[in-house]
Amino acid sequence: MQSTGRGWLRSLAVGVVAVGLATQGAGVAQARPSEPAGPAAAPGAPGGGAVVVRGLPGHHAAVRADVVRLGGHVTRDLPIVDGVAATVSAAAAAALAADPDVVSVTEDVSGHVMAYNGDLGYDPTADTGSILDVATIIGATKAYQAGWTGKGIDVALIDTGVAPVKGLTSGNVVNGPDLSFDSQHADVRYKDAYGHGTHMASIIAGRDQVESPADYAKPDRFHGIAPDARIISLKVGASDGAADVSQVIAAIDWVTQHAHDPGMNIRVLNLSYGTDGKQDSHLDPLAYAAEAAWRKGIVVVVAGGNDGTADVDLANPALDGNLLAVGASDPMGTLALSDDTVPAFANRGTSKRHVDMVAPGVHILGLRVPNGAVDQAYPSARVGTRFFRGSGTSQSTAVVSGAAALLLQRYPGLSPQQVKMILGYSAQFMAKGTTTNAGAGIVNVSAAMSAAGNSFIRTLMSTTTATFGTGLGSLELARGSSHVGLDGVALSGERDIFGAPFVPLVWAPKTLLGTAWTADGSWNGNAWTGAGFDAAGDWSGRSWVAASWTGTAWSGRSWVGRSWVNNSWDGRSWVADSWQGRSWVDAGWSSATWS
Repeated sequence: MQSTGRGWLRSLAVGVVAVGLATQGAGVAQARPSEPAGPAAAPGAPGGGAVVVRGLPGHHAAVRADVVRLGGHVTRDLPIVDGVAATVSAAAAAALAADPDVVSVTEDVSGHVMAYNGDLGYDPTADTGSILDVATIIGATKAYQAGWTGKGIDVALIDTGVAPVKGLTSGNVVNGPDLSFDSQHADVRYKDAYGHGTHMASIIAGRDQVESPADYAKPDRFHGIAPDARIISLKVGASDGAADVSQVIAAIDWVTQHAHDPGMNIRVLNLSYGTDGKQDSHLDPLAYAAEAAWRKGIVVVVAGGNDGTADVDLANPALDGNLLAVGASDPMGTLALSDDTVPAFANRGTSKRHVDMVAPGVHILGLRVPNGAVDQAYPSARVGTRFFRGSGTSQSTAVVSGAAALLLQRYPGLSPQQVKMILGYSAQFMAKGTTTNAGAGIVNVSAAMSAAGNSFIRTLMSTTTATFGTGLGSLELARGSSHVGLDGVALSGERDIFGAPFVPLVWAPKTLLGTAWTADGSWNGNAWTGAGFDAAGDWSGRSWVAASWTGTAWSGRSWVGRSWVNNSWDGRSWVADSWQGRSWVDAGWSSATWS
């Protein structure tokens, strides 16, 4: 059954690059004509039709050869779209449109890429992976024009940290506690040496500089979906991305407990993370921690997962129907929604539990961490000097977190349940999606604001009664197959990274009350972090003196030879311990995975 926003209410009971017409003096994204859904025949006699031929990722050379083979003349190479600008006959244009190497053939009335921005390194109005185009697709640019930018809303980002790159240094990032294995060295504490967290932060609330709300709708500078929201970064992923479930649970507990401390207003929690654990979400401790945050008024936005080709179930904790689970959509290189699809990598879900909605999650252009782990591993994903393409439900989750921040600025009294229901009610119909793989459809924050303004709808959206879990299940089952390792020993069983027993009967009541953390920075019986923000504005760090799960004291760990002391995050290679296990929900950073 195909989904509409209203049909979804009933069901609750149970970066490809685009080039449009290359006109002189092109305006903002809304003014760009959508790319035709079918083949575009080139006008004029042979050799007289100007077109842009866009190829599949990595097929630039093949597209160029195809144009020449069909008698066309290449006027400009366009590697950013894996294609060329060319003059071809009408017959050649039709043949190219049917060519397996080619994504589209589009009229080019002036023979150049529209509005290319040299500072950004791409065309923000023609690239559907750009945040500007994503903001257009989900109606966020209309919110900017109405004055809503997420200001006053804090978004907790539990991830691999945030690197202070341009676009994340304009004053709206705060470092909460670093609970990762990297936290034991000041040189990498808080900083993202992996690359995932920085990418997510930039999608949610990046901005090159503070601007007026209406100016965020212009393509001049980079910004995220909610550019005036504030990121509260909790680093749990180490320099190779690895994190244990116990670290993630501890981070969620911190958010729940400190969400409304003086100067804080955490209303959204972004968790672009998931394991393949299949434990009943009513028992699962990770899901229960997220539910506790939800019950304290925080919209918990979680990634549906990227194992769709092999696994229909959602990732954990997205399996929990009380949370807001997000899947990915592929805009297929256009702003029109009629051709949007659900990419193969996205988990499909079942009639019992599927994603609540989707958002663009293919070829998304976010900020990169120069020489971070992902940046070094996938240089082909770099765009210009500042940006990086990523595909996955991670990126889609960040988009929806930004949308939730915009909605909550406009209507701060909304409960998490109302936010979830209103975003679903107002989602855009996805013709090529179904309820099980696309939920309500593509998020539309502008329509959500209109719906939330209706008191009847707002009341209707708060009538669903939720049944929450107990959290009394197994920490090991929450991990699924995701285990971190140290000195050849995997962390498993009912214990945290310090080897301390995890006892749900003791932990669960504290989590719900928001007392899991003690005033001195201890969680589950051990000191993990400091007790408050330091003079630099970061949550203070702490040396780990307890033993690890291997029996080795953390204080005795030798970091010598790891190249962390004298190397800066932005200038050197990171040579880190191999913390086995990666659960960050992204599908790929390499162009090889994009097709």
